[in-house]
Amino acid sequence: MKHIAVVGAGITGVTTCYSLLNRGYQVTVFDKNRYAAMQTSFANGGQLSASNAEVWTQASTILKGIKWMLKKDAPLLVNPKPDWHKYSWMAEFISNIPHYESNTVESARLAIAAREHLFSWAEKESIDFNHEMRGILHMYQDKQGFDHATRVNAMLAKGGLERSAVTVEEMKSIEPALNGDLYGGYYTPSDSTGDIHKFTRGLAQACVRLGANFIYDSIVEKLHHDGQGVRADFTQGGSANSEVSTFDGVVVCAGIESRKLAAQLGDRVNIYPVKGYSITVALPDEESQTAAPWVSLLDDDAKVVTSRLGDDRFRIAGTAEFNGVNYDIRDDRIKPLIQWCRQYFPAVDTEHVVPWAGLRPMMPNMMPRVGAGKLPGVYYNTGHGHLGWTLSAATAEMLGDVVAQSMVADSGNGTASTTGAATVRKAG
Repeated sequence: MKHIAVVGAGITGVTTCYSLLNRGYQVTVFDKNRYAAMQTSFANGGQLSASNAEVWTQASTILKGIKWMLKKDAPLLVNPKPDWHKYSWMAEFISNIPHYESNTVESARLAIAAREHLFSWAEKESIDFNHEMRGILHMYQDKQGFDHATRVNAMLAKGGLERSAVTVEEMKSIEPALNGDLYGGYYTPSDSTGDIHKFTRGLAQACVRLGANFIYDSIVEKLHHDGQGVRADFTQGGSANSEVSTFDGVVVCAGIESRKLAAQLGDRVNIYPVKGYSITVALPDEESQTAAPWVSLLDDDAKVVTSRLGDDRFRIAGTAEFNGVNYDIRDDRIKPLIQWCRQYFPAVDTEHVVPWAGLRPMMPNMMPRVGAGKLPGVYYNTGHGHLGWTLSAATAEMLGDVVAQSMVADSGNGTASTTGAATVRKAG
C-alpha cells in the first residue's frame, strides 16, 4: 500500500486525505495547529457558492485597488508598501486578464461538480455542519452593479449554473428579513451555506476512522526528494529537535505556506496571501433570531457575504486586503461588517460579535493549482483563493485521480508520470 503525506489539515488537505483513503492509500496528514481547520478554514463566509465563481482578473479590480489604496475601510485594500512578491504577483494577475471569462466559466463548472461529492460525504459520514440549502441571493444597490451581474450571469450559465434575476419585491419575498434600498438582485436556489470548521473537523474524524494518521502541532520544515520518495523533516509540539518520515508521495495543501514548500521541490506555486475578515454575531434572543436572515446574501458592491449557522449564529464576512503575511484583526476592517449588519438588519443585536481574519491562498489567475509537480510523487492541491470550500471536494477528487494514474505508471516503469495533470492544473 502506497503511503502519501498531505501537508495541511484545512479544507483542501482534509478533503484530499478523504479522497486518497477512498482510493486505497495510506495517508498521514501534517498540520501546525492542534486541530484541523484552525486557520483559513476556521470562520470564512460559509458559502458553497457557484454563483460567486467570477474571478477577479479584470481591469476594474486594478482601478478599484488604486482608488481605494488610502481608504482604510475599503472593500479592497492594497498596502502600498514596496514588496517584490506582491507587485510581481500583481503583474502576473494583470497578465491573466485575457483569461477572465474562461476561468470564470471553469470555476463555475468545478463548483457545481464539487457539490455532489461534498453533500454525499457529509451524508455518508453523518457530519452536522449547519447546512442550509436555501440558495444565495446577490444584491445590488444600482443599475451599474446589476448590469455587470447580468454579464457575469452569461458566463455562469456557460459553466452550467442556473441563476435568475429578481426584483426588489421578489428579493424581500425570498428573504423577508432584508431591509434597505436596493435596485435588484440575482438568486441561485442551488447554492447553500454551512459551517466550514464543523464540516472539516467532521471529515477529519471520518478520515481517522478510515485509518488516516494526523500529526498535529507539527511544522514541516523541509521536503526532500531522493528519486524514490519524499522525505519530510518536521518538528512537533514546539520541540527544537527535527523528526524525519519518508513517503511514497506528498500532496502540498498548505495554504499560503505552499509556495515555500513547492520551491523546495523545484516547483513554482505563486501564491499570495489575501486577507479576509469575518464576524460571527451571536443571536441571543428571539428578536435577533427573527431579524437575522436565513437565506445567504452576497453584496457585490460591499464585497460582503453572509450565512446563518443555526438558530443562534449569524456569519458576515468579506473584504480583501493585500498586506503580506499578517493576521492582525484591524478594528477599521471589522467596523464596516458591523455597520453593514445594522444597515440591512437593524433589529439584530450586535453586542456579542466575534471577529476573525484569515489569509486566502491566491494564485495570480485565481484558479487552484491541482496536479503533479515536476518530480515523481509530488502533487499540489492549493491556491483556491476565495472559493476554497466551494471547490474543495471537486479538486480533491481530481487530485486523487492524478495520484492514482501516476502511481500506476510508477508501478509499471519505475517513474511517476504527470499524465492527466494538464487537464486539472492551471498556469500561474
